Amino acid sequence: MPSRYHDFSPIANETTSEAHFEATVLESMGTIKLTKSFTVVEAVSFKRICQQAFARHPGLKEIVLDFAETTFIDSSGIGALVIGHKLCQSKNAKLRLINVPAQVMMALSLTELDKIFHIEPTPAVGFVPDVDPTPASLKTALKKLPETHPSVRSKAKRAMDIIGALVGLGLTAILFVVVAIAIKREDGGPIFFAQTRCSWMGKRFRIWKFRSMVIDAEARKREVANKIQGPLFKNDQDPRITKIGRFLRRTSLDEFPQFWNVLKGDMSLVGTRPPTPDEIEQYEVSQWQRLNVKPGMTGEWQVNGRSTVTTFEEVIQLDLQYQRKWSLLYDVQLIIRTVLVLFSKKSGAM
Repeated sequence: MPSRYHDFSPIANETTSEAHFEATVLESMGTIKLTKSFTVVEAVSFKRICQQAFARHPGLKEIVLDFAETTFIDSSGIGALVIGHKLCQSKNAKLRLINVPAQVMMALSLTELDKIFHIEPTPAVGFVPDVDPTPASLKTALKKLPETHPSVRSKAKRAMDIIGALVGLGLTAILFVVVAIAIKREDGGPIFFAQTRCSWMGKRFRIWKFRSMVIDAEARKREVANKIQGPLFKNDQDPRITKIGRFLRRTSLDEFPQFWNVLKGDMSLVGTRPPTPDEIEQYEVSQWQRLNVKPGMTGEWQVNGRSTVTTFEEVIQLDLQYQRKWSLLYDVQLIIRTVLVLFSKKSGAM
């Protein structure tokens, strides 16, 4: 007889709500039927179920996730799947996804998790990535993406981003010659610095900045103490920052090439801080909520004492505060406040 374990309660310090799943274990295989909506409440409960499953059934070799009834997934759901996958790997078990609907498949494809997870082919999926990339098919595919926050599909916000990015790139072109000469004269290294960051739902993209650190900064990261508690790395006195780099950061000129990321749609003018892949690897399920919106060149953290924030939890709360308060007018207010900060003594690296 299969043993049931669907009555586990969620982790109290992550959420006060609770979601229940129909889950069974038969011999060495566990099956979890996911709920219609897979957001933070369900995601936290899902993580707890997976932990309890391995604790009560040490011989588990496979976890099967049945998405037959699931119609919506957000960044917390994506995060829970990533955490579940890592848990299965640590237990030498296999994670298999079945009956994955089009909207969930789109989210997995967007984050390239379809290349990592074992997904059982399902005729009913109705979407195959990278097939027929015509405007009509892309428009149809976009409609299947989860609407995690109203800002994501706001045409007015996107129009403001495009206009702002074009103006910003014009300013960047004007400043480029002076900044490039200053960077080259100091150490002769590259003018630009590129790094992989994570956008909406965890989608990876390449962010661009004017280089403000020494050439081998990434290799020397372990030499620098982290001044923020948690996965976020920050040190205002980082010795890897060059002389011209300190000026660029103090004036935020190093961020100007990111207008290209905004124009492409990977970022917005206003949003949350774009995390690195290493950073989100350390996230708890509830912390993935910050990826429900696009990252921005500025946001709550940048205008509310980025130099005084000392814990990652404070960053999370500021990001969630932005999501609660969001409106087009609020974005305009944050942009104006950002400009004021840049011309005040509080200016510093974002």
